[in-house]
Amino acid sequence: MKKFYLLLLVFVLAYAPACKKSDAGGGGNPSDTTHPSNPVTETGLLTWTPPFPTDTGAITITLDASKGNAGLKGYGGDVYIYTGVVTDQSNGGWKYVASSSFNTADPKSKTTSLGNDKYQITLRPRSFYNVPSGEKILKLALLFRNADGSLVARNTDGSDMFINIYDASKLQVRFTSPEFAPKFTPEPVLQTQMTGDEISVSAVSSQASSLTISLNGASFATASNTTTVSGKTKLTLGGTQTVKVTATANGQTAETTYTFVSAGTVEIAALPSGAKDGVTFINNGTSAILNIYAPDRKFGYVIGDFNNWQADPKYFMKKTPDGTRWWVQVDNLDANKYYTYQYLVDGTLKVADPYCELILDPDNDKYISSETFPNMPSYPTGKATGIVSVMQATPQQYNWQVSNFTRPDKKDLVIYELHVRDFIGAHNYQTLKDTLTYLTRLGVNAVELMPVTEFEGNSSWGYNPDFYFAADKYYGPKTALKAFIDECHKKGIAVILDMVLNHSFGQSPMVQLYFDGTAQKPAANSPWFNVNPTHPYNVGYDFNHESAATKYFVKNVLQFWMQQYKVDGFRFDLSKGFTENMSSNDADFAKYDASRVAIWKEYNNFIKNIDPNFYVILEHFAVDMEEQALSAEGMMLWNNTNYNFNQATMGYTTDWDFSRIFYDKHGFTQPYNLVTYMESHDEERLQYKNEQYGNSSGAYSTKDLATGLKRQQMAAAFLFSSPGPKMIWEFGEVGYDVSINQGDRTGEKPPHWEYQGNPDRQALYNVFAKMIRLKTKNAVFATSNFQYDLSGAVKNIKLNGTDANVVVVGNFDVNPQTANITFPSSGTWYDCLTGATITLGSTSYTATLTPGEYHVYSSKVLNQ
Repeated sequence: MKKFYLLLLVFVLAYAPACKKSDAGGGGNPSDTTHPSNPVTETGLLTWTPPFPTDTGAITITLDASKGNAGLKGYGGDVYIYTGVVTDQSNGGWKYVASSSFNTADPKSKTTSLGNDKYQITLRPRSFYNVPSGEKILKLALLFRNADGSLVARNTDGSDMFINIYDASKLQVRFTSPEFAPKFTPEPVLQTQMTGDEISVSAVSSQASSLTISLNGASFATASNTTTVSGKTKLTLGGTQTVKVTATANGQTAETTYTFVSAGTVEIAALPSGAKDGVTFINNGTSAILNIYAPDRKFGYVIGDFNNWQADPKYFMKKTPDGTRWWVQVDNLDANKYYTYQYLVDGTLKVADPYCELILDPDNDKYISSETFPNMPSYPTGKATGIVSVMQATPQQYNWQVSNFTRPDKKDLVIYELHVRDFIGAHNYQTLKDTLTYLTRLGVNAVELMPVTEFEGNSSWGYNPDFYFAADKYYGPKTALKAFIDECHKKGIAVILDMVLNHSFGQSPMVQLYFDGTAQKPAANSPWFNVNPTHPYNVGYDFNHESAATKYFVKNVLQFWMQQYKVDGFRFDLSKGFTENMSSNDADFAKYDASRVAIWKEYNNFIKNIDPNFYVILEHFAVDMEEQALSAEGMMLWNNTNYNFNQATMGYTTDWDFSRIFYDKHGFTQPYNLVTYMESHDEERLQYKNEQYGNSSGAYSTKDLATGLKRQQMAAAFLFSSPGPKMIWEFGEVGYDVSINQGDRTGEKPPHWEYQGNPDRQALYNVFAKMIRLKTKNAVFATSNFQYDLSGAVKNIKLNGTDANVVVVGNFDVNPQTANITFPSSGTWYDCLTGATITLGSTSYTATLTPGEYHVYSSKVLNQ
């Protein structure tokens, strides 16, 4: 369901191109023109014949998969209905479901493809569903899906579709135009129009009748002795409009109505002084100014708890003189109460507030426990659909305990990347806070959280974001996140957030506001997004970072998290994607891009003007020349050495040179701007590959668990000995050996805290901890005077400090090898990890090293 929900929200605008969008609004002075009846052609997500189906007669149902949520748009396989009925004995729920399983193809429910995204099926309700004769069928309830149910067509808002069943003995009448959404209570797709718009209405009756269509009680179309009628009229007044069709025949009268709102003339007015993006509370919280950036839109309302979710003219939004913003003041609020709300834009599109700090999701919030998110606000069920925003003048505040946190120097930085969902089974900040002792014992001084801004679904890596000011509820409330950050600071641990600003996903209001529903991609007039992605690694919808609107938004996001959450750094996901230079392959994508460099300099300067010591880390992976330019500005670059380290730990002699752990191999002049790691969330685990693919010689095999873990110790010794920031991916310190692809790449992975009970894994943890302490407590590990030879079987690093020297040596082969290394001096050398000593009569060190044997020698006893 979560995968489906993501797809549903990506396609949420599918109705837009099929609907007439108006640019004025009003009430009904109907025309006095009487229109003759014409044949009626009905369009919409669902259409059916005959127009008034009965429980025993055949009904032919046609789906237009390009409409609604477009869940089957472009799908070329077999399509089935999943269907039941609503009866006079079902209390509104489904009964007599015709399929055995939602995820199983049922031959009798298979539709016929008509081409052009249209599918059709014919059935006789009472026999198809096996409904007993004494039970009255009121509605058919149905969805359309592929064979396994992974793709589903529904209404735009994700609701089920319904078709009324009629009594053939009675006169019936219904609308066929405008287009209606086939909900439990059918409603027009276009719910708001503007004064001056012309509306076109058609209706059909079940037998020849006298037909009249009226607007607010005034007739504008009539027909006699026929089954169809249609007419047009212009809207001249604002407010709620009621359209009614009446049929009279043989002493019977039938009628039906629908309502919509006609907006008045848009008022041009400057945004009140002090009003910020989103919601600004005034008058001690009893009033709020709501403000959204939406150039080129025609009109808008705010709808919510404060107006019973109605497009009331009182909440009709004003437009700023430059035509870019829409705003309205909402009064008579209770400052202590929370309110849910949306923006209703151009009469059809309902979106949440892109600047809100809390959203409610009707499909996914129900899976979040009260332990994770206590006292979650209630969704306005039955009044709203889709994502809604929450505002409150006096929300619960967090009182910060640490106000003067001193961040670790970049040269000493050891970052622990973790994913809240997979690091702890409870997936909440409170439990995460309780595990910080584990990290302090390890010695790390920074935690990097994988994305925590609100993303689609619940169980996710978080790289599918939609709301950038809201902390995702799956991990807990924002106060719990702040408490976690505060506790980290108490323990001397900096907090770095993984920020995803290369792209956004379809649940985003910014995507929805400017979306081409036909092409299923951002519209050309989007202020924020490229119509087509500019690089081959894009997912979701690609931000245009040369757009002033995007830059403004991004800077607001960055400042918000820096100041409201007191975080210490950002790791920017896919920073290389901040480009407008089109590339279709990795080589072109990685080439030096002057405009991309300029974009990052601008963002970096903005951040450093707020906080000069803030960590700015880029997942860039461009050519060295470009990374050199960014490093020269003080930005840090992710340095992925996974492949070469893994070749070495597996014992393979090809590609086992990991010398790019040193910044000089990148041409950097700044020594501490390279964040080097052996593992991150994006790579296969070293120990998993050791066990699956490791090399061997005789009885020695790197596939053996204990052997592989010992080689991981050796790799860690080399990693932490190279100067500059380092990063560990969660549980790398205990040799986590679950494949990245278990349960699919981004799927849930078990935490395996029980690894600590394994002596070999605990030994690896101990080496990580010792090497981290050595690195952070001894200046020699930050020296710029070093030599290294990492190309052969016996690898070594020499660090030359002012008061101590260090030599690291290890045999990465699967056979014994002789080490011949020149040490900086003779005399006694101390093995930092075992406490043993060696005495050299000269500077020449010669030793036969067994496979996987390694040492970290120092010229004096170092601090640990």
